[in-house]
Amino acid sequence: MTKKNNTINVPISVPQEKQDDFIQNHQAITKNSNRLFLFAADQKIEHLHEDFYGPDLPQELNNPDYLFKLATSQHIGAFATHLGLITRYAKQYPDINYIAKLNAKTPLVTTDQQEPVSNQLWTMDDVLDIQKSGVSIRGVGYTVYLGSEYETLMLHEAAQMIHKAHRAGLVAILWVYPRGQAVEDEQDGLLSVGASGVAASLGADFVKIKPPFPDDIHSEAEWVNIAQQAAGTTKVICSGQEYTDAEAFLKNLYEQLHTGNTGGAAIGRNIFQRPQQEVEHFMHAAATLIYENGSLEDALQIMGKK
Repeated sequence: MTKKNNTINVPISVPQEKQDDFIQNHQAITKNSNRLFLFAADQKIEHLHEDFYGPDLPQELNNPDYLFKLATSQHIGAFATHLGLITRYAKQYPDINYIAKLNAKTPLVTTDQQEPVSNQLWTMDDVLDIQKSGVSIRGVGYTVYLGSEYETLMLHEAAQMIHKAHRAGLVAILWVYPRGQAVEDEQDGLLSVGASGVAASLGADFVKIKPPFPDDIHSEAEWVNIAQQAAGTTKVICSGQEYTDAEAFLKNLYEQLHTGNTGGAAIGRNIFQRPQQEVEHFMHAAATLIYENGSLEDALQIMGKK
């Protein structure tokens, strides 16, 4: 079993009087492992309702309360959702470690109609106001569509968010997705590497990328490893993508962590779309790989696959 690196890189943008807060927030969401298991549920704006209602989905998923119930699992490091939903449900679920997502767009306006742009909807002042009420907001998140004609706007807002988050002792996470008419392949390996480097250049603590497609030279996990090298001390986490078989997902996650050297994973649909009788075991299995640095056999045994 590989030994985990628990050293926390505290950016110089975190003032001395906020360094303990930053370390505590980082330790809370990584369970002192330097890896992050992020339960990502920002799709209610990003995808509208297609991910939350249908004949093959849990009926309870139609109500956002279900997402918050899942986020109370001891296996989750942090729950990323938009600040508005946090304000609606945090009183009922005060013990969740929240990552407040600050920008969003719906999928209704396509790239053919307009280049993708996702403006900031909430400010750091809004986040700090909610945090003062006792909500455990550990960090903030923002999506950048790299390659859009509006990327400069999003890069500026992301940079400002990261700086202000660090000044407040919060962890900063970027979603960096190449998208727009200038982008031929959103999951091109070299482009994914570049996206990770952009996040590092903006000062992010974690960057969420789509897993790059393999090619004739590199596997997906090998590309992810190159992306992590390019990100330096910024930790790369891959999005979980569409719902897939648990065994295949866990095998891929294991490769991302060990061959790819990622800093964890961001999983959304593969949690909340999973059958209720399976979802807790799945979260436990994923946490075993991410936080306990367990073997693939350990994870599959939890799922009853071994």
